[in-house]
Amino acid sequence: MSIGFWLLQSLNALALGGLLFLLSSGFSLIFGLMRVANLSHGAYFMLGAYVGLSVLQAGFGFIEAILAAGIVIAVLGGLIERFLLRRLANRTLAQVLVTLGLAFAIADICLMLWSGDPMQLPAPRWLSQPIRAFGFVFPGYRVFVVEVSIVVAVLLWLLIERTKLGAMVRASVDDIQMARGVGIPAQKLFSFIFCLGAALAGMGGVLGGPILSVYPGLDGEMLPLALVVVILGGIGSIGGAFVGAYITGFIYTFGQTLLPAFSYVILFLPMIVILAFRPSGLFGKSAP
Repeated sequence: MSIGFWLLQSLNALALGGLLFLLSSGFSLIFGLMRVANLSHGAYFMLGAYVGLSVLQAGFGFIEAILAAGIVIAVLGGLIERFLLRRLANRTLAQVLVTLGLAFAIADICLMLWSGDPMQLPAPRWLSQPIRAFGFVFPGYRVFVVEVSIVVAVLLWLLIERTKLGAMVRASVDDIQMARGVGIPAQKLFSFIFCLGAALAGMGGVLGGPILSVYPGLDGEMLPLALVVVILGGIGSIGGAFVGAYITGFIYTFGQTLLPAFSYVILFLPMIVILAFRPSGLFGKSAP
């Protein structure tokens, strides 16, 4: 295999890692802060892609499609958190069943509104130009996705590590009861993080549309990958989600390319090994 093959597959792995980070970063914060295993998170990704597709078909631009998907999915996430999950606080099984049911419901609504045909979101022309470097040609849009994921990672890191809001989030992730005891408005924080995580998933769906297309079942394919990212990186860690997303992107891309029959074995086996020696994940904090 040529050097060009390895470079191109590495870029594909980076692009997938970027999409997985957008999906899993919010999932990790929601899980870390609220202890909610939101199994509808993959459906947010898929629904965001369909919303973006509709915005593009209406004649608007790609940036407008990303923003519209983020807003719509954030509002949906806020409503779900306020009227469903808030009523099921500390009831893990009920939360899992409700979010799983929501995932099925969203999937059926998408099938009803947009049919079952795979659809590819068109990338804008200004992002479709190939990039030439070191004698090789790379798809410009995939480079753009990687750049966006890095920018989002930096912004989230600044939000969590350098702001008062971030300090409250970190305190709540570390010890929710103590955080409430010192006056941190946990409920408002929950709502904000849930909306932010949902918005990131929705925007990630639009960004992933030109690469992955959008089709029924996309949510079921993305959710297990997001779970792997969160478990590898550590619950509640933005840095862990970033590193875990790119590790998962590389393992899954090269596994599918080189050993497609064993791609899931190659993906889940490292996760099992890491959990055996570090149950909290690569960047997660061990329980006291």
